[in-house]
This record gives sequence, structure tokens and C-alpha cells, in this order.
Amino acid sequence: MARAVDIVTGVEPKDAAEAMLIAPRRRRPWLRYLWRDKKALIGLIVLVVMAVAAVFASYVAPYDPNDQAFEFLSPPSGAHLLGTDDLGRDLLSRIIYGARVSLSVGVITVSLAMVVGVLMGLLAGFYGGWIDNLIMRYIDLQWAFPNFIIAVYLVAVFGTGLANVIVAIALAFLDDFARVMRGMVLSIREEEYVMAARAVGVSNVGILLRHVLPNATAPIIVQATVSVSYAILAEASLSFLGLGVKPSTPTWGLILSDARTFISRAWWLGVFPGLAIMITVLSINFLGDALRDMFDVREYQEVQR
Repeated sequence: MARAVDIVTGVEPKDAAEAMLIAPRRRRPWLRYLWRDKKALIGLIVLVVMAVAAVFASYVAPYDPNDQAFEFLSPPSGAHLLGTDDLGRDLLSRIIYGARVSLSVGVITVSLAMVVGVLMGLLAGFYGGWIDNLIMRYIDLQWAFPNFIIAVYLVAVFGTGLANVIVAIALAFLDDFARVMRGMVLSIREEEYVMAARAVGVSNVGILLRHVLPNATAPIIVQATVSVSYAILAEASLSFLGLGVKPSTPTWGLILSDARTFISRAWWLGVFPGLAIMITVLSINFLGDALRDMFDVREYQEVQR
């Protein structure tokens, strides 16, 4: 029986059947593409800066985010670049520490939703039958409600707190990944290299892990990028409504919620955290658009010319 080629080693196939086992994998000039797309490049730089500031918040932030030793509602100045809030806390420090929570929630929730959703989509698309019906009926039921409403309901059931918020948002977003993966699997499982793998006796698990999943990663990556921005907005909205983390934890949504009462007297309380959310989401969307175009064959050919 002919063996499939190890793509990493680059060994040539011995016959036609073995050659068909090689799933087509596109190599894309990531850095070259990002360099041409200035919006995506700027978005990537902004996200890297925010991620570094969030990770090293204890070194970057000028003050403790919960220190109330300063003047109340002080406007932006040399001592406090973004001013202080109604409790005398430095707003810049709270926004920097809030980036740690918001970005962490966005990445962790999307990672959880992607793992569960991709697994559901793989099973539904590859095996079909009652497994497909069971999974897709659940996905259809979830699609009957907006994602944010599902997240609000789950937080109300599980209770507030960072862990519960992460689980609630992840459960609300997993249906997007399941649908995208199922659609890709339905297309890939009919390809010739998958049929050739079955003909030479490759197991279903081997086909899924070696041929189907690697060739379905492109739309999943794009979906994950877009979902991170939605997850950040969902966390900010839950915190704004008082359904997010504890009041002592600085997040962008919670800072906006605290600013509602003083927005007419202290404009900086709402403007700066709102700008932080807007810039982050916009940068992620720029990067997501670039990834979508990068995985598109026509756009890729335009870049190659």
C-alpha cells in the first residue's frame, strides 16, 4: 500500500494515487501582503503595542488603577495625562489595566469558541446523518437569538465574574465557527485527495486531522479575527450593564459605565475609554479584512503581479 507524502520532508510521491493524497496547501507571502496593505499594517502595530502595554501594565501604567489618592474629576494634565475619575483614580492607568482584561477576554473566549465550534463543525460535516442533524438543530436554535442576548442570559444564569463572562461569550459565539467549519468540510470531503486517502485505507481520524482540518483553516482564521472584536464589544457591553466583572476590576466597559453620571462635567471619562475600544476594534477589523483578502485566490494573484 502506498504511503502518503510527508509534506514537511518534501518526499516525492511514488505513484499517482499517492500524489493525490497530498492536499493542496497555499503558501502566502504574509509579510509582503501586510506591507502592501497599510491599514492592516497599522492595525497590527496598534494591536501589538496594546498587547505589550496590557502584559506589562504594572510597569507601563503610571499609577495603581485603584489608587484614590488624587483629586476628583481632574482634567487631563501633566500629572494625569487622561485626567482622573470621580473617585480620584488615574484614568490612563485604568485604561491600560482595562486593556489587559478586555484583550484577554477577547482572545480566550474566541479560542474556546473556536475549539468547540470547529469540533462540532468537523463532526457534523464529515459524518452527516443524525450527528449533523443534532448539531445543526442546536446551531439553528442558537441562531434564533442575537449573540449578545445569549451572553446576557448566560451571565444571568451563571452569575457575574470574569470566568463566567468568558464562558458565556464563548458559548454565544461557537455557532459561527461550527457553521463555517461544516461548510468547509462538506466541500473538502468530496475532493479527490480525500477519496484517494480513503481508497488507500487512511482512517477517518487521519483524514480529518491531516487533510480536512489543515485545508479549512483559512476561513476559521478570518472568523476568529472578526470574532475577537465582537467579543471585546460584548465584554464591554456586559460590564457597562453591570453584568461583567467585579466593580474593583478595571475594564473599558466598566469605566464607561462609571462615566455616565459625570459625562456632562468630565468629558474625558467617556471619550478616552471609548476611543480605546474603537481603536482596538477598528485595528482588529483592518487585520481581519487583510486576512480575508490574503486567503482569496483573486486578491492573492493581484498581489503577485
